[in-house]
Amino acid sequence: MPRSYQQNCPIAKGLDVLGERWTLLILRELIGGARRYGDLRIQLPGIATNLLAGRLRELEDGGLVDREELPPPVARTVYTLSETGWRKVLPVVKAIATFGLDKVVPDESALTPLNGFLAGILLAINPGTVGDVNASYRIEIDGRRFEFAVDGDGLKAAQGAPAVIVTATAADLIAARLGATAAERKAALRRVKFDGEPGAVDAMRRVFALSGDPGLLAA
Repeated sequence: MPRSYQQNCPIAKGLDVLGERWTLLILRELIGGARRYGDLRIQLPGIATNLLAGRLRELEDGGLVDREELPPPVARTVYTLSETGWRKVLPVVKAIATFGLDKVVPDESALTPLNGFLAGILLAINPGTVGDVNASYRIEIDGRRFEFAVDGDGLKAAQGAPAVIVTATAADLIAARLGATAAERKAALRRVKFDGEPGAVDAMRRVFALSGDPGLLAA
């Protein structure tokens, strides 16, 4: 049974759902697309098996996570953000990640696929540039795949085949945002590979500020 602050205010009510240890990190993992239970265990070293199972049940009960049983030959259980999860969790995760960005120690341990996705994609989306873009994308970062879609409401679950497939290293995505000089940022961005129709690639570059000199992430 999750703990409650027993206070009738929006912050306390939000923390009743999101404030438990590991909860936001589980949701962070699901932003990148469907994950198996084993995938979550690998990406969350230190979490006890029963605790992960309990947190997933709580998030399902809260309507933020969906569980799906894939048919044979796959025959596996995967967890995804629900439609409500995409709509309500993304702004929270983005705000916390923006707050914590300058606290990350800039060493080799920071060059993870997830950090590349956060810096290169999640924190970079500019809602004002989305317009009529409605497309799914796949990001391959150092062998790890992230899938999602974009429409006028922001990020959501991937739907259908990706319009653009991006292949990059975490080091380049992070340097493209946080490189010390414009030359370093541009050089890193040039190494990012985009596969898709030119119009779809241009739209993605615009939405995620992946054209020209992206500069530092906006607050």
